[in-house]
Amino acid sequence: MEKTERSCTLLVHFDKGSPAMANEIKEALEGNDIPLKIDALKKAIKLLLNGETLPQLFITVVRYVLPSEDHTIQKLLLLYLEIISKTDASGRVLPEMILICQNLRNNLQHPNEYIRGVTLRFLCRISEHEILEPLMPSVLTCVNHRHPFVRRNALLAISAISRLPHGEHLLPDAADLVEKAVETEADASARRNAFVMLCNCAQDRAVAFLLSHADQVSGWSGLLQMAVLDLIRKVCRTNPALKGRYMNIIIALLSSPNSEVVYECAGTLVSLSSAPTAVRATANTYCQLLASQSDNNVRLIVLDRLDELRVAHRAVLVEVVMDVVRVLSTPDLDIRRKVISIVLELLTPKNVEEVVLFLKKEVLKTQTPAAAGGEDLDKSGEYRLVLVQAIHTCTMKFPEVASSVAYALMDFLGDSDVKSGANVINFLREIIETNPKLRASIIQRLTDTFYQIHHPIICTRTLWLLSEYSLSLSEVQSALETIKQCLGDLPLFTITEESEIANVQTQPEATAASSIAVSTRKPVILADGTYATQTAATETALLKPLVSPKSLSTTLHLRSLILSGDFFVAAVLANTLTKLVLRLEEVQPSKTEVNKATTGVLLIMVSLLQLGTSSVLSKQMDGSSYDKIVLCIKLLCNTGGDEVRKLLLKSCHESFVVYLAEKQARENEEIKAKSLDSYAQPDDLIDFYHLKSRKGMSQLEIEDEVQDDLKRATGDFTNESEDASKLNRILQLTGFSDPVYAEAYVTVHHYDIVLDVTIINRTKDTLQNLCLELATMGDLKLVDRPQNYTLAPESSKQIKANIKVSSTETGIIFGNIVYDTSNGIDRTVVVLNDIHIDIMDYLSPANCPDFAFRNMWAEFEWENKVAVNTTITDEKEYLEHIAKSTNMKCLTTPSQLEGDCGYIAANLYAKSIFGEDALVNLSVEKQADGKLSGYIRIRSKTQGIALSLGDKITIKQKGSS
Repeated sequence: MEKTERSCTLLVHFDKGSPAMANEIKEALEGNDIPLKIDALKKAIKLLLNGETLPQLFITVVRYVLPSEDHTIQKLLLLYLEIISKTDASGRVLPEMILICQNLRNNLQHPNEYIRGVTLRFLCRISEHEILEPLMPSVLTCVNHRHPFVRRNALLAISAISRLPHGEHLLPDAADLVEKAVETEADASARRNAFVMLCNCAQDRAVAFLLSHADQVSGWSGLLQMAVLDLIRKVCRTNPALKGRYMNIIIALLSSPNSEVVYECAGTLVSLSSAPTAVRATANTYCQLLASQSDNNVRLIVLDRLDELRVAHRAVLVEVVMDVVRVLSTPDLDIRRKVISIVLELLTPKNVEEVVLFLKKEVLKTQTPAAAGGEDLDKSGEYRLVLVQAIHTCTMKFPEVASSVAYALMDFLGDSDVKSGANVINFLREIIETNPKLRASIIQRLTDTFYQIHHPIICTRTLWLLSEYSLSLSEVQSALETIKQCLGDLPLFTITEESEIANVQTQPEATAASSIAVSTRKPVILADGTYATQTAATETALLKPLVSPKSLSTTLHLRSLILSGDFFVAAVLANTLTKLVLRLEEVQPSKTEVNKATTGVLLIMVSLLQLGTSSVLSKQMDGSSYDKIVLCIKLLCNTGGDEVRKLLLKSCHESFVVYLAEKQARENEEIKAKSLDSYAQPDDLIDFYHLKSRKGMSQLEIEDEVQDDLKRATGDFTNESEDASKLNRILQLTGFSDPVYAEAYVTVHHYDIVLDVTIINRTKDTLQNLCLELATMGDLKLVDRPQNYTLAPESSKQIKANIKVSSTETGIIFGNIVYDTSNGIDRTVVVLNDIHIDIMDYLSPANCPDFAFRNMWAEFEWENKVAVNTTITDEKEYLEHIAKSTNMKCLTTPSQLEGDCGYIAANLYAKSIFGEDALVNLSVEKQADGKLSGYIRIRSKTQGIALSLGDKITIKQKGSS
């Protein structure tokens, strides 16, 4: 950073100039053409901002620009005067600045209000005592000017001058002058400027003025009310015991018609008092803002404040939960998600039924067309998914409300939105287990709506539910009958005699073309020795008697799924039918009926095997599905053994119960992790508020005393964990033997990285022009330009550097410290250690439902595949090592990782501080030589996470070191 660089309110990039350009500017300024003068003055300002000196230009500006009456030229002139050097090398004001003073005095006495106002604003950025002193009488005269624009800027100028080191000498009676302006000023903005200055230069007078006009605060302008709130926060932060004096003012401002004032007032109230009355008033104010404000950004900010309030005062926020849930009427999906996340944390046995009914109404609205007052089709599916997940969470916490929503949600099983249907069936799967009273009614409703289901995922899960929870005779018979009706007539393909095929082949060519599928039929030998051929049931006119296309597409969804080649559905169907027959044996006393049902089920399974092993479909049945169907056939023929029977009827249900228990245990762990343990110190002061005098205390102050005592008792005022974490994030930038020692504390907050650098002068000399120069690699950008400092011997300096982050990936910050020694000749450079901004600083372990993980895995486009290359020989140890190294959470339950089978597959998940998702799938197999092989696949929505996380895994996967 060069010493010649000046601070200015204008910053524009411009290429370096040349002597020819300087001469052109000079000629244009000397002319009488106003547009050319304006353009030349702009070029001169840009050149000065980019390091040019242009010393020969000053006299030209004084002679030809100062006398101009054009407002644009006068405004540009002030920018020019702001940036030029006004002092010499020794710090003395240049003699030619006297000419500038005379011009500024004339402007301050100018009859035009605009000229006066911009000149006063210019004086706010002047710090030279010699320039300001002759102008002070004119500045003070402007305080009483008739136009508010002049008075407003005059008060700003007085406020800026009073803060200068020599401000008391220039304005000895500034406090009296401003206090008078606060009392008499009629313009809202000018009065606010005066009050802010009074708070800065004489806070006691500002407090006295506020308390003497406490009954009039509610009638002041919004700008002045905001300044009042700022003063109250400042005073109470310095002396918390005085907060009781301002509570009435804050409560009065809650009824202000200005939304900004109301928002700030609510935040101020809850920051000063934790009494239930104060928290309740703040919560109600936030709810009113949510209802009155139409800007989505404002609503999101208010919801964030409500969420912060919920963390500290959940018991009070429960009272306004219905006011919060009504914000779901807004069409913005981000707001709806935020509202639902807050509401789910405020559920209690008293309000859960009302909340669930409201969510149920919102779900039903998503079925209504937009023209009839419902949702848009593009948004309804995603919103319905969020609502179903919310209802699912409500019913898991409070199973007694499941009956009020379960039947309404089952109408979405046949919906075109697969995500909503999958969430509904998962919801039913857990409710039917945790709430046995609803089992019979849910099974009956599932049987009635099964024909509407057309997606394979929902179909297979519904089949599992029917087989697992159909326990009575009527339920089993109804389930079998429904499945057979949805499957249609058997067989699934027909066999036609060879002679018939020959007749078809002898028909004219056009006829053959209309049924060209006949030519692909495969001849086979039947049991009686005759020749025949086979084809699919969906082909040509020969198959029409089996099922019509219209009925196939409307009612026989199960048959269409199987004929489309989805043999996993066929395997699940065989398993379901087998379990239903086995349950029928337990509840049906008539052996004839059992044998009849068994025969029908065996016929279906044989048809499935024939279809899967034939060549009529584009693909044949996979080995796993084939083995499952054969196993079911053996079991029904009494050759499968009791172990398989026990596996189907008991072990599957037991595994599902274990899965639910582990899921509940994970949720309990998360709730426990959120509740921070706090401890009170043994020597903490115990304050018995019952023995204290309550004279003169309001009810709010009494409640606040109680809350403070409770916090001290529970240790909420102690915060040792944050102090310990701060110590762990301090990085040493220089060595202990360097003349300048530096260390940095790195804070990562959303899109900002703040470096709090401490620099210590370890020498006996004064270090001049000390500058911290930083640079970055990666998607990091420095915000502030470095400044020069003077560091006394053995003293220290705190310097903050702000860095913007544009993506979640690894970055490097490097730089050095440059300073001049006392002799002014040598310039020393101390190189700093690099600061590595690791991706682990952005990621934190998070929980994610299985269905949400699968949905994101299918949607995210960026994938990074890392081969396993490690010295670790145990697959479970390798999984734990990867999870710890990447700061991710393993979503695969411990029961799924049990056993020693030589391979492991697990999902890991983390969330960045920017709200981005990081998904990892680990698939590892132990080879014959004992080494691990496999792949780790990373998926994310952005490229930065996928690449940086892959690099991190590649470095860390070698071993535990």
